This record gives sequence, structure tokens and C-alpha cells, in this order.
Amino acid sequence: MVNLELYKVFYTVAKCGSLTKASQELFISQPAVSQAIKQLEGQLGVTLFNRTHKGMELSASGGKLIFAQVEEALLKLEDAESKLSELKTTATGTIRIGATDSIFSHVLAEKIAQYNEKYPAVKLELISSTSPYTLSQLKEGRCDIAFINLPMDDNDVRFYGTVTHLSDVFVAGNKYESLRGQEIHLKKLQEFPLLMIEENTVARHAIDAYAEVAGVRFDPDIEVANWDFMKKLVVKGMGIGCIPREYCLQEFESGELFELTTVPALPVRGIGIAIAKHVSLSFAMKEFLAMFNKN
Repeated sequence: MVNLELYKVFYTVAKCGSLTKASQELFISQPAVSQAIKQLEGQLGVTLFNRTHKGMELSASGGKLIFAQVEEALLKLEDAESKLSELKTTATGTIRIGATDSIFSHVLAEKIAQYNEKYPAVKLELISSTSPYTLSQLKEGRCDIAFINLPMDDNDVRFYGTVTHLSDVFVAGNKYESLRGQEIHLKKLQEFPLLMIEENTVARHAIDAYAEVAGVRFDPDIEVANWDFMKKLVVKGMGIGCIPREYCLQEFESGELFELTTVPALPVRGIGIAIAKHVSLSFAMKEFLAMFNKN
């Protein structure tokens, strides 16, 4: 078997022309350098160096015959190591990101644009679905990173904390202007047409669970698949909607919607980052995660 360390010593001695200088460059003792040369000569059955008063010279029938090939081989190995090292410090490849439409629109859009500007060589594949399905995609290896509505627990993934918090609130349009500023108990809301997100979502489970503790069971008149569509229906006066406050800021500012003061208020939840277990993170992925760690 080829002992690369012996050839590295041979190459260094040949370049330096001295056992002493070679030992200094290799950070090993001079006797260790001399012993390595003797060992390699013994394996090859030839004398590699002539010892002269000037130092170490390659022998015509040994060292000179193999020097070029050894140099080429070691340089190729060095180049391979450099390329591997470069992969650890260069963002390339593809990142498959899973999230809901609303998370993409309201939480990730700006970050994704910033990342693309900084690392244009990285392809970003966006996979839109509900949080439970996104989590299953992550575990099946169909996406690399998931941004999911919390609370959610799964031992098969690694959670990286909370990206942002969401405050579910009840909102209304101008049709229900008389409710502005009033304290309204959750039970009272049952008297109005209600619009809520679909039952198979994390957000709906969290809202229903909390309402049940307060002795309320919501029976919405309309269930929708995404928040943006719900906002449009609420603006048109089709009822009172339950939407994260953070997703309504533009409508609040324009006056199209206003927030109802409910008693008790719904609890704050969050959006978390999840990554599959036992998957090593590429430099591109680490840099993407770092954008959220700065928050």
C-alpha cells in the first residue's frame, strides 16, 4: 500500500535539498525525516538521494526518475483538497424550501430575495403546501428545509427555533363598523358569520383548542384554504375572519379591515424552522439559516 506521508517527506526533501530545512517545513524532527527517506528507499529498493556536502541531491537512478510523477500526484491531491474545502465555503447547489403560501408571502419573500442576491448560483426551489404536508415532505427527503406553523412536535426532525410570532385575531370590514372598539367575548362571535381557515391546518387546530378551553366551539360559515382569500371575503363584508394580525397590516393601514377586541384574546403562536435529522448541512444551507438567526 502506498504511504503518502513517505512521499510527502521525499518531495519536501527534494525541494528543500536539505534534511534540516525539510524537517522545519514538515514540523517533524530531522531524524524522523531521515528515517522516512530510508523507509521509502527500502520499499522501492533504490537510493533516492545522494548525500553531498551541499545537502541532498536526487539520484539519477532513483529520485530523479520518480520526482515528476510524485510532484504531479501530490499537487493533484492538494487540488482535490482545495476543491472540497471550497465546497464548504461556497454557496452552490439547490435548496428546496417548503412552506405555506402565506409564510412564503408574508415571512420568507424578502429573505429569499436577499439570499438570491447574495448567492445567485444557488437554485431555490419553493414547495408550497400545508404545514403537516410540508413536514411529511421534509421527512421523505423531498424538501431540505421547512417553515411550519407551530405548535407542532415530531421526533423525526430537528427544530431550529421560531422565525417569527403570529397573533391570531378576529378582523372585520366596514360592514361591522359598529363593533369597532367594543370588547366582544368569544361566545358572542358565534352570533356573526365567521370565516376561518380549513380544519386540517395547524392554525385551526390551535384556535379551536384554545376556544374549547374558553367554553366556545366555533362553527364557521365559510372555511378557506388561505389567508389572503379570507381577507378579500372579509373586506367584502361576508363576515368576521380569524387571521394572524401580522398578515393584515396592510389592510389595517388602508382602513379596509380593523381588529376586534375579543375576550379572552387568542394566544400567540409561531412559525418554526425544521430540518430532517441525520442530514449534514451544506454551506449554502448554513448561510440560509444564518439569515434567520440574525433576527
